[in-house]
Amino acid sequence: MTSRLRAFLEAHPRLAVLTGAGVSTSSGIPDYRDEHGEWKRTRPVEFRPFMTDPRVRQRYWARSTVGWPIISRAEPNGAHRALAQLGEDGVVSSLITQNVDGLHAKAGSRDVIDLHGRLDTARCMACAYTVPRAELQKQLLASNPEWAEIEGRVAPDGDVDIEGRDFGSFVVPDCPQCGGVLKPDVVFFGENVPKSRVDRAFEGVANADALLIVGSSLMVYSGYRFAEAAASAGKPIAAINLGRTRADHLLTLKISEPCDVALSGVALG
Repeated sequence: MTSRLRAFLEAHPRLAVLTGAGVSTSSGIPDYRDEHGEWKRTRPVEFRPFMTDPRVRQRYWARSTVGWPIISRAEPNGAHRALAQLGEDGVVSSLITQNVDGLHAKAGSRDVIDLHGRLDTARCMACAYTVPRAELQKQLLASNPEWAEIEGRVAPDGDVDIEGRDFGSFVVPDCPQCGGVLKPDVVFFGENVPKSRVDRAFEGVANADALLIVGSSLMVYSGYRFAEAAASAGKPIAAINLGRTRADHLLTLKISEPCDVALSGVALG
């Protein structure tokens, strides 16, 4: 498989790369979907309920308080490092990620298009005040110390699965500037990706010779549209993904291996 992928890279020296949750599984962050593209867990929190229902915000921030230490301790794996090296080598001309864990930047990739934002910042939805998530974690634990020892299985968005917990007494901090709603600086389901990011991503695909999809089933249109754009422009598309992708019918090359395994040893140097 490595030889086929290497040949694809050599044939297309300016590559747009689109990554999803599967690229971070070897870093200890589970993905969302199974090999058939179906949800492994409940859908992530949606934008409108988060903004309109205080109970939804309590549930989200309580679970995020448990999940953030796992996300923040995660380290880049071989796939992140290989893509960073390919960027340094000039092979990856545009790196678009659907992930919010920041591991591409941590691995050394530059100018990453964080399509869905980053978990390491929270933003006020009223006045746009921002606070580092690590700083907000201190506030969350100071107000809810009993949550410091709770454990759960983390998800790519920092949420965790916790059974039988009452979130009704969880204290959610408001914006210290205006008292508005604090939200992680990520795009929730039902929320639009900022147009500037979408435009940059489309530009990256348009300027590339080919598209490489890494660790994404593309079941969400937010990512699939870039495969559509590449196909419409006649650009070859390769995918590294365990299981089905929404773009299987558009692919020139499909590699069904873990992302770090498939990308090991392909840096052209």
